[in-house]
Amino acid sequence: MLSTQNLRVSYGMSEVIHGVSFEVGEMETVAIMGRNGMGKTTLFKSLIGMLDCEGDITLGGEAVAKRQSYERVKRGLAYVPQGRLVFATLTVEENILAGLEASGQRTIPGDIYELFPVLQEMRKRKAGNLSGGQQQQLAIARALAADPKVLLLDEPTEGIQPSIIKDLAKTLNEIKQRRKLSIVVSEQVLSFATAIADRMLVLDKGRIVYEAAGTDIDAKQISRYLTV
Repeated sequence: MLSTQNLRVSYGMSEVIHGVSFEVGEMETVAIMGRNGMGKTTLFKSLIGMLDCEGDITLGGEAVAKRQSYERVKRGLAYVPQGRLVFATLTVEENILAGLEASGQRTIPGDIYELFPVLQEMRKRKAGNLSGGQQQQLAIARALAADPKVLLLDEPTEGIQPSIIKDLAKTLNEIKQRRKLSIVVSEQVLSFATAIADRMLVLDKGRIVYEAAGTDIDAKQISRYLTV
């Protein structure tokens, strides 16, 4: 569903992502692990088109590296940024409706409130008044309203209580099954990644230094890259 080939991203003369190549299959969840400052957010911003890059990005077999962000969204790529970035002054319902722009729908899909029942209860509340966990649910719901084929989640557990993290993992697994989509998540919390990932990559100083799937995933080896 999504692949990169020799992806390179720079800030001015300083290259931050160094020739990264990976693939994400249909209905596969790939976790990209790494400490802060290793390039995860930069990688995600290049995938969605917020940062220019060199190399190839394909979505459903179509080359999108030269396309604008809104064109990538229309073709099935959705992005939940680090820090969630919900529209604080809009209601929960208005935030989700904003996500419908790419899909062309006029009404909120019923499964969104089934996946996130707390959002239905709070649909008339301003998004800025929600807790961190509720805002994360809202940000994911807004992305799902665009009817994506691939969902990018950048550090979704940041600032969220451990009990909510467990619930979020269950919800993401349910989303994948219900929507038949692929998920790419950047993360530092290994227990969360283990609960959702079919495959794990480790990004270290802008390079993929580890990759494993299923029973081959070595949590101890990955944790070494996550410690300071």
